[in-house]
Amino acid sequence: MVALALAARQRGLPVDAVVGLGIKVVWSPAELAKAGELAARPVTWFASRDEAARRYLRVSGLAGLFAPDHPVVDAGLRREDGRWRLAMDPAAFAVGEPRLPALLAATDVPVLLARGELDPMVSDAQLKELGVPVATLPGLGHNAHVEDPAAVLALLDPYL
Repeated sequence: MVALALAARQRGLPVDAVVGLGIKVVWSPAELAKAGELAARPVTWFASRDEAARRYLRVSGLAGLFAPDHPVVDAGLRREDGRWRLAMDPAAFAVGEPRLPALLAATDVPVLLARGELDPMVSDAQLKELGVPVATLPGLGHNAHVEDPAAVLALLDPYL
């Protein structure tokens, strides 16, 4: 979404192409309301890194891909005054529904929208309705960039 906003013609930035991965394009009123509720919640604090790590893995969709003590989990956590929290600010959920058609209309660079085949958040049909090329990464889920970074990097090859 950020790349599409930066690629808008009126910005005049040197963006050559945009590859979007796993962008949820259809939001129900209930999903938007839930996001608003999440955005209004205060930060949750945990007494231990392990508790915070387990929560981080669950909410980020990484449970089962990494153990709580894996070093990659550190990027999703913050320690303050002996307590632990997730690094993401809950207010990030306030971003609202993406206006993908408007963003796509505002750019004239090549755009490729991709998803993992097993991603429950977006379907091929939903992406194809947007009128840009779509790539599906076989056997991967919503966190395709974590599950198979090489497959995701290969999406960029035509634009290098």
